[in-house]
Amino acid sequence: MASYVARNLIKVRSGVNLSHFNYGSIRCLTTTNTAWAPRESKKSVVDKTGKNIVFVDAVRTPFLMSGTDYSKLIANDLARHALLSLLRKTGIPKEIVDYIIYGTVIQEVKTSNIGREASLAAGFSDKTPAHTVTMACISSNQSITTGIGLIAAGAYDVIVAGGVEFMSDVPIRLSRKLRNLLLRSNKAKTLPQKFQLFSSFRPSFLALELPAVAEFSSGETMGHSADRLAAAFSISRKEQDDYALRSHSLAQQAYDKGYLTDIVPIKVPGIANAVTRDNGVRVSSTEQLQKLKPAFIKPHGTVTAGNASFLTDGASACLITTEAKAKELGLKPKAYLRDFVYVSQDPKDQLLLGPTYAVPKVLEKAGLQLSDIDVWEVHEAFAGQILANLKAMDSDFFAQKYMGRNTKVGAPDLNKFNNWGGSLSIGHPFAATGVRLTTHAANRLMREDGKFAVIAACAAGGQGVGMLVERHPDGQPS
Repeated sequence: MASYVARNLIKVRSGVNLSHFNYGSIRCLTTTNTAWAPRESKKSVVDKTGKNIVFVDAVRTPFLMSGTDYSKLIANDLARHALLSLLRKTGIPKEIVDYIIYGTVIQEVKTSNIGREASLAAGFSDKTPAHTVTMACISSNQSITTGIGLIAAGAYDVIVAGGVEFMSDVPIRLSRKLRNLLLRSNKAKTLPQKFQLFSSFRPSFLALELPAVAEFSSGETMGHSADRLAAAFSISRKEQDDYALRSHSLAQQAYDKGYLTDIVPIKVPGIANAVTRDNGVRVSSTEQLQKLKPAFIKPHGTVTAGNASFLTDGASACLITTEAKAKELGLKPKAYLRDFVYVSQDPKDQLLLGPTYAVPKVLEKAGLQLSDIDVWEVHEAFAGQILANLKAMDSDFFAQKYMGRNTKVGAPDLNKFNNWGGSLSIGHPFAATGVRLTTHAANRLMREDGKFAVIAACAAGGQGVGMLVERHPDGQPS
């Protein structure tokens, strides 16, 4: 732990009481019996766009662990299904959609602009433009906010945003030396030229280049960063396992209560029954989780397969437009998309602290305080990452030393935090998660009779996002 975080953040360990977070709790907030109208609040958020941009609805495929039922498909298949399912759920004609923005991180080279390819496969008009964005784990957040910008600018009225990730079949490249040899062979015209070229071949050229979930700038995997972060903030293995169990337990409760209505079944060729639910939810016990070996820093690390998100296949899509256009089309939006902010910091020692930096900025932009937020949906890359962010947000030392603030941000109430589970249990297809977070935030506002929700996530490169959504009075829990 030679890094400055390990040296300095250790000071956070003392004087920070996290007992009120109740990590082991698996209690969900109950559905109220009141009418579906936002509770009264003295706070309001000014619409900065003049358009009252709304989140209408969204869908996602079931999120599956890589190498399972989707393994014979390609990313384009999942994206196409999400786009078609969104049209069916909202009932809008394809011709109404002005623009499509889709996210992906690990690109399939044959469909590099997967937004365009999937929209054509789904039957959208070839006159409907589409482009693809990438911002690691917040790619579909970027899809949504790019759409907000296009609508605010007056360029378009109705936009579909989403994302897809397919980890069952990632691109594997030949070695650079062999690629270079093959490319030069195309220019070799004569037999002697070709013979001279291939005489330079060596068996070592056959080594393959596998994609790695690692930072280019530091060469470190995100799991190693999570382990170091947990150690720097003195997050114990038990705390991480307890939080992971909470995530799985709450996800299971949400399924049992019928809350995860964003999932649309998909029929996969060769699979007897339609895929109808995420397959990563595993409610075990703390004792079982404690038996798992460290996954990254061995033998003393605390990040394991049980308290980290897993490689996941899945796709999502949502419809955003103006409030006026939604009314014209007979749509009932779920939420207003009120504000957002992107942040970035040191990709080595603060890789996973995006939420800590993003949350106060998005709240301050909107003129809100932590106590005004009824629903929190925060991406769970690792249990240790979530708990480290909670400690950082609740630390005066961290706020003063690293954030240029006089006082701490404050930590969210866990009774309002990821109450339907999160990426640890539901799964994390990198570019699809942002829409899932936004959908759960909007649906939870209605189920839990709230007004404001914050969405936050970290991302590779030391980046992060914070988004603010407000419950729409016409919204109905689906």
